[in-house]
Amino acid sequence: MPTLGAVTGQQKKVPLWLFQKGSKRQRFLVGCGTSRRLRRHRSRRPVANGLPGERGKPIRSRRGASLREGAGQSAFMISSPSSEFLADSGAVRTSEFPQEIRGCRGDRSGQREGRERMAPPLQETASGVGSGAGVEEKRANGGGEVRSRRFFTWEEIQQRSGRIKPERWLVIDRKVYDISSFHRRHPGGSRVISHYAGQDATDAFTAFHLHRDYVSKFLNPLLIGELAPDQPSSESSKNKLLVEDFRELRSTVEKMGLLKPNTLFFFLMFLQIMVLDAAAWFTIWYFGSSLVPFFVGVALFTTAQNQMSWLQHDLGHLSVFSTSTLNHWVHKILMGTVKGMPAQWWNNLHFQHHAKPNCFRKDPDLNMHPLVFALGKKLATELGLQKKKYMPYNHQHKYFWLVAPALLVPFFQWSVFYFSFKRKEWVDLALIISYNIRVCLMYIPLMGFNCFMAYYWLSRYLESTWFTWVSQMNHIPMNIDYDRNMDWVSTQLQATCNVDQSPFNDWFTGHLNFQIEHHLFPTMPRHNYWKVAPLVKSLCAKHGIDYHSKSLLQAFADILHSLKDSGDAWREAYLYG
Repeated sequence: MPTLGAVTGQQKKVPLWLFQKGSKRQRFLVGCGTSRRLRRHRSRRPVANGLPGERGKPIRSRRGASLREGAGQSAFMISSPSSEFLADSGAVRTSEFPQEIRGCRGDRSGQREGRERMAPPLQETASGVGSGAGVEEKRANGGGEVRSRRFFTWEEIQQRSGRIKPERWLVIDRKVYDISSFHRRHPGGSRVISHYAGQDATDAFTAFHLHRDYVSKFLNPLLIGELAPDQPSSESSKNKLLVEDFRELRSTVEKMGLLKPNTLFFFLMFLQIMVLDAAAWFTIWYFGSSLVPFFVGVALFTTAQNQMSWLQHDLGHLSVFSTSTLNHWVHKILMGTVKGMPAQWWNNLHFQHHAKPNCFRKDPDLNMHPLVFALGKKLATELGLQKKKYMPYNHQHKYFWLVAPALLVPFFQWSVFYFSFKRKEWVDLALIISYNIRVCLMYIPLMGFNCFMAYYWLSRYLESTWFTWVSQMNHIPMNIDYDRNMDWVSTQLQATCNVDQSPFNDWFTGHLNFQIEHHLFPTMPRHNYWKVAPLVKSLCAKHGIDYHSKSLLQAFADILHSLKDSGDAWREAYLYG
């Protein structure tokens, strides 16, 4: 087949029009009075930016694809998230294009140069292909098609964290994915997936997704390559043996059926909530709104709301039903109509907490640092050395019990509406409004508006107090630091602790007394935590990791002790640092 140089010669500059669109005008090269019409697809759909694809299998057109010359390659390279570079056996080689043609980008405005998204340059090694961005060619279909794979080093991947370079890459099972654009469309929220940019996210991906095989197919368009053969499967900061042992443990857990929910258990939890909610209204309806019925009704309403918090937490973690879709829809409906909050708002915050617990600037549960509290000795000392004082942190253990729940109530009420309007979650917003209308119609005719306001907001404050102490007893006393990119087990164990099991503790905390097991297996139904706990203890003992468990009262006391220690560390650094 004659090359471009043979057709045009080298005497004159070749006018080139690439990627002309339209089913009747599609051409690849037009120049010097010679035109070459490319083979069209049977479906008559446009080929990928003018490049010929395999007949009967049209390539999806993607604006922003680019041609570039590969080192020793005879293939067209399409810089797209799929990272599959196709070339037809009859196409000219990019290495034979004139210099002024290479790098041209075809789009509606014609020729544009220098704006294509370029991949890292190929690096040569002894074998001729570099580990940084290598290419492995595979012949298929009788040698008519060449598929190329690119290889990357951890150094290149870690630079794509969104901070050093704007791109965001992550690794799952040694495959490299470009999430630079996808993170904004990620169903679980942009931040939770971005927290793993530049890192291996294999265990986190497995932990968060109920049906991994189903979700994996959505990763295919994001695939850009894989780790080079000489690269380890995870970063050097992660314990390789611990990672392998935990994956074996997870496989054992799956075989034991511990990730399968008991629908009857959760139905009884829901029935309990409905009985408590009805009992609160019946108390006011039958006995009136005098002092004793008032506080009995508040206690019942608060208990119903807190137990609903634990149930919606289960739904958010996809642990109530066997399908993700059913969990999501029931979560959305119950969260809106029984709690008066949007499900997506909760998931957006809570998944970040699970992805990077106690990691400052990644765990939203630490957002009260430093405006209200100085959390963790390291962060508190850092704050003191910077001579920053927003609150009297050395007394924070004295005002925690009052300030933390009081601030949580208005924050939740304001943020749920702000989130719904900003994200245009109109269904959630409608459910929230229906909840508020329902509660007002149930109670205002019985007790009047003023009495109802006292009843409702007192219940909300007590609910916030309950939630704050239970949720923070497992985390505030533990290590609080920046993200150190440790393995999944180490990340969770350094930030969580357990509370001793008992029927009351299980009910009072919604089984969050098994915080370690919950963080290691987020989608595990809570009624199975006690079954997997001995296996987790054995894993920790084998690798010398502390498995913390304490009484409920000790866990509450440790919150105050930890706040006092970090407050003293801030004071010492502030005054003498």
